Amino acid sequence: MTGRSPLDLLSDYRRGDFFLATEERTLLGRGVHTTVCDADEFALAERVRTVLRGDREDTVGGPRIAVGALPFHSDAATPGHIVVPAETHVTGSVHPEAAWSPRRRMRAPSTIRPVPEPAQHTKAVAAAVTALEERNLRKVVLARALDVELGAPARPEDVLHNLVVDNERGYTFAAELPNGRTLLGASPELLLSRRGGTVVSHPHAGSAPRSADPNTDAEHAQALLVSRKDHFEHAVLTEAIVETLRPYCRRLTVPSRPTLVSTPTMWHLGTTITGELSDPDVTALHLAAALHPTPAICGTPTSSARQLVTELEEFDRGYYAGTVGWVDAEGDGEWAVSIRCAEVAEQSLRLYAGGGIVPESDPKAELEETSAKFATLLRAMGLSQE
Repeated sequence: MTGRSPLDLLSDYRRGDFFLATEERTLLGRGVHTTVCDADEFALAERVRTVLRGDREDTVGGPRIAVGALPFHSDAATPGHIVVPAETHVTGSVHPEAAWSPRRRMRAPSTIRPVPEPAQHTKAVAAAVTALEERNLRKVVLARALDVELGAPARPEDVLHNLVVDNERGYTFAAELPNGRTLLGASPELLLSRRGGTVVSHPHAGSAPRSADPNTDAEHAQALLVSRKDHFEHAVLTEAIVETLRPYCRRLTVPSRPTLVSTPTMWHLGTTITGELSDPDVTALHLAAALHPTPAICGTPTSSARQLVTELEEFDRGYYAGTVGWVDAEGDGEWAVSIRCAEVAEQSLRLYAGGGIVPESDPKAELEETSAKFATLLRAMGLSQE
């Protein structure tokens, strides 16, 4: 712990730092003590554990931990990127105090360009629906992007501040990437947490947009609760998480039905899966490497779904649809799915949004879903939905 308040840590954030705000804690990492990069995510987890256990002295302001991000698909160009900060500061939750903090004004962009064009995305969704049966896939996730040009230096500090103000639940983050960009976002989805022998995963699949009208909003929530298509999509995800965690846990608790989860822009179906770890040497980062990518952001079977994503999407996902978080020397940690996010360059941002495609998916509805998901970042940037 430090003498700084959670709002102090948010105000102190500068590009290049690591920041994570959850419902329970606020974490700021600054500077670099050690950097570990590896395209093999299990090897990365082993190397990080060795670094942390061999170097347990405190950093300035707090305990030695490792922070960072794993990409959608690790390779030499986009490896897992983990940093042990020179300074670590951890406090309690920045919420709800941040809700009273004034929003920061953002510079209007010079251009906003969809990648691909909306009509092309609907064609890709239709092609994906056809490919599901042809390739024996249960689900694939297709994303699209918005390229936002600012014509002036980007300020991730301002976007992060507004994301924290807007999103009192979930995981609001900023992580420096090896390509010099900043991964910035507010994810509703916990990939996993490990505390002692307890492992928790809270997968999300099945979505509906929020509405400013209370009656319409309630109708959207109820429609999601009874949607056969969304429950099928969610079941695919939950089954995959359970089967991946089973070898690591002596006991798993899985609710029979999902519940509604809300963000300021979306309704989701979520299931809280709890496990009792059987091997204390398995760290949170090992578990993140095992679970990632889940059907929530890739599809299933994973290899075939990833191949279809590569064929149908017009861009490299980079660190979008990866995972971002922290792990300590005891193996405890917390990793969120890196969605509702953007990669921030010097004078531009690339925003990402995706949706799960199953046999009952409608291309127009899938396009509308991605548009609704863009709203998290657009709202933080002071922009209306595209």
